[in-house]
Amino acid sequence: MNRFFPWGFLSVLALIFLAIFVAYPIFGVLFRSFIGDNGTFSIDGFETFLTRGKYLEALMNTVILGLIVTLTCTILGVFLAFVVARYDIPFGNIVLLLPLSVLIIPELISAQSWVMVFGNNGLVTNLFKALGLPFPQFYGWFGLIYVMTLTYYVHVFLAALAALRGFDHSLEEAGQSLGTAPLTTYIRVVFPTILPAVLASGLIVFTLVIGNFAISIALAQRVPLLSVMTYRSFISELGGNPTMQSTLATVSILLVSGVLFLQKRYLSKRNYQMVAGRTTPRIKLRGWKAILISGGAGLIIVLSLMPALVVLMGSFTVSRGPVMYWGQFTLEHYMRIWDFNLAVIGNSLKFASLATGLGVCFATLVSYLLVKKRSVFSPVLDYLLLLPLTISGTVLGIALAQSFNSGPIVLTGGLLMVLAMMVRRLPFGVRNASSNLHNISNSIEEASVSLGVPPVRTFFNVVLPLMAPGIAAAAILTWVTTVAELSASVVIYQAGQETLPIQIFRLISSDLMARASAFGVINMIIILVPVFFGIKVMKVRLFSS
Repeated sequence: MNRFFPWGFLSVLALIFLAIFVAYPIFGVLFRSFIGDNGTFSIDGFETFLTRGKYLEALMNTVILGLIVTLTCTILGVFLAFVVARYDIPFGNIVLLLPLSVLIIPELISAQSWVMVFGNNGLVTNLFKALGLPFPQFYGWFGLIYVMTLTYYVHVFLAALAALRGFDHSLEEAGQSLGTAPLTTYIRVVFPTILPAVLASGLIVFTLVIGNFAISIALAQRVPLLSVMTYRSFISELGGNPTMQSTLATVSILLVSGVLFLQKRYLSKRNYQMVAGRTTPRIKLRGWKAILISGGAGLIIVLSLMPALVVLMGSFTVSRGPVMYWGQFTLEHYMRIWDFNLAVIGNSLKFASLATGLGVCFATLVSYLLVKKRSVFSPVLDYLLLLPLTISGTVLGIALAQSFNSGPIVLTGGLLMVLAMMVRRLPFGVRNASSNLHNISNSIEEASVSLGVPPVRTFFNVVLPLMAPGIAAAAILTWVTTVAELSASVVIYQAGQETLPIQIFRLISSDLMARASAFGVINMIIILVPVFFGIKVMKVRLFSS
């Protein structure tokens, strides 16, 4: 009994929580997809999915979009990583802002900003119209690929940059000393070494694309996509078809799960380890090469950071309905928020604070149980923590709404939104909270216990302070993602519980881009303040590269 308490008891409580609020909703969706209208076992939903052209088209479009964006992200990410790792470019330090740009600029705001530039009433579109020149339609395939590439390529960039910085330059020199041309050496020696990291990050990009909601709902229009179709099936008049809602959600789960399985299988067979060696010296570029390479890298950086600038300008621009009068400035949009919409900001702060606080506490405890106090419950705990990775935010929202709208546990509105925000980011919170646990020697904790300090007090007095950097990183990243959360919350929110992303989404849907921009700026400020405080004041490392 002494060995079971307290850590075994806490492991059981964590398992119960995950079983009720993670496993039950997800498996509930899977179960309901096999239940017909009469309440008996049926595969009518899957038959409809496989025989209706619109559903198969949405699945095919989703997979194609994922493959194309993964390819474009890989090209951009590897190119920029190679330039930063191998060449001394003038603005190399600015590249460090790229991972932060992904955090500070939520996906919905990124999509909104590019619509303001290239959309039907966009700045560039109107400029071309004034000049009498045709401008291609931004909505659809081009817009989706363009915005998603600039949103997700950073994942490949970080992975490729870390792999290139860890590459032993002596291997490259050995190849060239045998008479191999530099390009051949890159292809045969360098790229095979970084390939596992690139492919792993590419699979992450693919997963993010097929589960994306914010960019897809803003730009897809006449391109049927699985995530958008799942959302519209759920919110359709009279609730739509419950069986098809669950079927679409199940297909999404199977698709993401399949990709994660392939990723894990590939990485288990491709594991390159580099012993300590000399890093590759950076070359000073000159002439046309300097212009071409530095210009290409600079363009990528400018395009990555441009959404923040566009939204900032749009928030001060005079507008009448969907028409924006660029060059005419006003404070009207912010005054309107001050007069009528402060509750929206309050909802975002309240829900995100609760979700972050509860999520980080739970993640800290579970990470400690998994790393330092493993037991017979640990494998199941590990498995349940992976489940949120297998579903998109939209599917999670549907799963929670279907599971807790009736029965022994009824959750609605704010409680359900906090739960969705918390559960969605649990795997990442656990990963960050446990980042430095492996470096904490067990002897430190054992010495405290041997001196008569109870295990729980030892955890709070000894272990928890040593975990502080990882916990801080988990808190910041959880806060950033919960403040920007849209896909799950837009499914389950009730009137009066709108958050900033939901309000932005509604305004974009009404083509009120200037007003949406003001909310977008506030959303970015709320995200930026803790990130800046964590990095500059607390010296928290959010990225390992």
